[in-house]
Amino acid sequence: MKPIALQTLADFAEGRYAAESLVLPQSVTRVTTDSRNVGSGDVFVALAGDRFDAHDFIPQVVAAGAAAVVVSRVDPAWDLGACLVIEVPDTLLALQNMARGYRAWHQPLIVGLTGSNGKTSTKDLTALVMGLKMQTRATLGNLNNHIGLPLTLLSLAEGDECGVVEMGMNHPGEIKTLVDIALPDAAIVTNVGMAHIEYMGSQDAIGWEKGTLPANVHAEGVVVLNANDKYTPLISRHCQATVFTAGTGAGDVRAFDLQPGPDGTRFKLDFSGEVVETFLPVMGDHMVGNAALAACMGWAHGISPADIAQGLSQARLTGGRMETKTVQGILFIDDSYNANPDSMKAGLVTLASLSIPGQKIAVLGRMGELGAHAQSGHEDVGRFAAELGLTALYTVGDEAALISQAAQAAGQAETLNFPSHEACAAHLKKMLQPGDAVLLKGSRSAGMEKVLLHFQSA
Repeated sequence: MKPIALQTLADFAEGRYAAESLVLPQSVTRVTTDSRNVGSGDVFVALAGDRFDAHDFIPQVVAAGAAAVVVSRVDPAWDLGACLVIEVPDTLLALQNMARGYRAWHQPLIVGLTGSNGKTSTKDLTALVMGLKMQTRATLGNLNNHIGLPLTLLSLAEGDECGVVEMGMNHPGEIKTLVDIALPDAAIVTNVGMAHIEYMGSQDAIGWEKGTLPANVHAEGVVVLNANDKYTPLISRHCQATVFTAGTGAGDVRAFDLQPGPDGTRFKLDFSGEVVETFLPVMGDHMVGNAALAACMGWAHGISPADIAQGLSQARLTGGRMETKTVQGILFIDDSYNANPDSMKAGLVTLASLSIPGQKIAVLGRMGELGAHAQSGHEDVGRFAAELGLTALYTVGDEAALISQAAQAAGQAETLNFPSHEACAAHLKKMLQPGDAVLLKGSRSAGMEKVLLHFQSA
């Protein structure tokens, strides 16, 4: 973070010093909640949850050289030495208040990003595009919740002019909490799908929740919405900021003439009449849609179409998102980071559209957070897959068996369910040949990347 007086951070946290006689350090440059990597001069915030309490690690944090600890209780047994203690009623709220205050003090351009699918990929692409014009920092990995987002904001360093922050949710009201911390100047909504419907109840409720982000961008700001999403007209009506749309075949920024290949997709981007040839080194038509959203945000902030196209050609996404790996001449598409019915279908279409000489095989795991829609969601994916002409569809685990069963009933010739990743990998080892392609996809809890690990070690 940018050097800031500890007193200022304490004021943001609405805390009080437990020992007033200690001399305050002139400034601090890092706030962390991880006791394992505290360094000299850091500020440590002791969070407490249902299964942990970081107050238990205060002695280790002090020994590691922390300048200050933010706590909700003080243990007289602690040997604090020169470490300052900032006492607050609630350490999580203090972390969020520090992030809000630091964001306002630092004053970068903040681009908030949410959606049912493609958040992290679009975040990566947006950070790349915005970085063409200004020094940009983005959410690390998918630290996009009520803890991760404050830590992202507090990581904005000296010279950072733009922060691209991902906002996730799975319960009503969570986006508003994040918006109130980040105070976004711009927003992207990738789409409104079925992810997290278990807790939200309906797709309409998800759309309303996602729309909270763009609705709270100020009047001088910019909102970019998906031109291909049915909720975009409704969401746009609640925006006070200038609204642009982007997508595949439609929008103020429009991707068209897609030519997919095993190394990515070549396509054209039309910026309201200015067309540039573009290459995205990531597979999937849906990734092109994500790139269009990122391109539109950059364009709205004065970055030229030619520069945007050049930047996208250098794209590298966070691991486990349409990541291609060639093993023994076989193309593995690792999209194992997460899944819901919409993203499953997008991955399956990408596999089916490949121009390859060999077999096309989908290996799928369960989809989480579908609640009452779990059975219908899995079966819908199975029926969809059966229509694509894939060589085979394999699944791992009991819940994913619903996909195989529905695919078989819909006419998929080759489909099996395996009890473990290892068993699936052993079967693949016997039947795969150079020139084949395999899609690995499932929710994070399904751990579908393990199939490839077992395949490589077999």
